[in-house]
Amino acid sequence: MNYVDGYVIAVPSANQEAYRLMAADMAIVFKKHGALSVVENWGDDVPEGKLTSFTMAVKREESESVVFSWITWPSKALRDEAWKLIMDEPIMKDNPTAKLFDGKRMIFGGFRTIVQV
Repeated sequence: MNYVDGYVIAVPSANQEAYRLMAADMAIVFKKHGALSVVENWGDDVPEGKLTSFTMAVKREESESVVFSWITWPSKALRDEAWKLIMDEPIMKDNPTAKLFDGKRMIFGGFRTIVQV
């Protein structure tokens, strides 16, 4: 089964196009290093929660939107090796995300796929 890196962030709504362009550039890098797919989703119907929610998790501010994304890898082993190489890519040295969103509020993790239809 595949392995997935998932993340949720809050991005200023005014940065949507800049974020989309950066994400497209990053997708090329991930694919170059073996990712099967990269999916970036801009929040469209993300309800506020009373106890938990995407918006609460990333401490979304009024002027921000929630982005929910994942990268699918063939295996955890390939993903682990790929990330070592990705961190040395020039685009990572430029830190393109620093200007687009607050990385301290990013939620991320690696997940083993247990059902895939």
